[in-house]
Amino acid sequence: MYLIRGLHNLDSAHRGYVASIGNFDGVHLGHQAVLSAMQQKSQLYGLPSLVITFEPQPQEYFRPAEAPARLTRVREKLQQLKKLGIHRVLLLKFGRELAQMSASQFLHDLLIKKLAIKHLYVGDDFRFGQQRQGNFDMLQQQGEPLGLEVASLPSFAMDGERVSSTAIRAALAAGNLQHAARLLGRPFSICGRVIHGHKRGRSIGFPTLNIPLQRLHSPLQGVFAVYVEGLTDTPLAAVANIGKRPTLAGEHQLLLEVHVFDFNRQVYGKQVSVRFAHRLRDEIKFASFDELRQQIEQDAQQARSLLKIY
Repeated sequence: MYLIRGLHNLDSAHRGYVASIGNFDGVHLGHQAVLSAMQQKSQLYGLPSLVITFEPQPQEYFRPAEAPARLTRVREKLQQLKKLGIHRVLLLKFGRELAQMSASQFLHDLLIKKLAIKHLYVGDDFRFGQQRQGNFDMLQQQGEPLGLEVASLPSFAMDGERVSSTAIRAALAAGNLQHAARLLGRPFSICGRVIHGHKRGRSIGFPTLNIPLQRLHSPLQGVFAVYVEGLTDTPLAAVANIGKRPTLAGEHQLLLEVHVFDFNRQVYGKQVSVRFAHRLRDEIKFASFDELRQQIEQDAQQARSLLKIY
């Protein structure tokens, strides 16, 4: 998969595509249905497939405090798109320039003139351009006379439920990891690089991998039984906490801390994936450090039992 970062990296070689536009947060089964249709059309036309997506996501730019929790960081999203066999991704920085671009400019200058898109798939609620002026009807009316075919696939549903990033966030917030995995088409996971922490867990026999979430908001909070991938050839069982560590004076930002069972190697700088299997409890502020240690011991025992590690 070839990644094009920003409009300034477009050149004459980047023309002629079957494409789709969107946030693709989670790259869930609904997204996969759209991308599968796009790839079939790509093969029919003999053109490369292109996904156009944004960083940050538009809602994070306009209303960061109210933006929905990210299901996938950019790195995770690109990994999933690569697995699906997408040929190219155009990653656009969403800032002032793009926010002020009119719908007509976006359509004529970018989609038609610069990219020469022949067929475009968008969601049934797709909006684009300054103040969300553009929609599916505009794409059809102005684009098709210029050779841009436009298609909108109906929402993808499972057992009568629309598969969407919003539905997955709701499932995760409710602790229903199994339902979230069903809508995603895979277990929910968070990827990141292991960094140095305060090493307080080590002092009570529970050393942790500290992984920044790199999100404005997290779709999960609490304590979980998890698997860690990327440290050995096979996944490692672990217990994890996502929160602000209120008992330990607290943090300003959410942090993912993972205690890997029967593992004592230093892995700072390693890129890992934490796969969430079971939710254990909410994060709690304890009256003392000793109470916290006792609860962590119980959490670890419960996680071992659920993950069948004895």
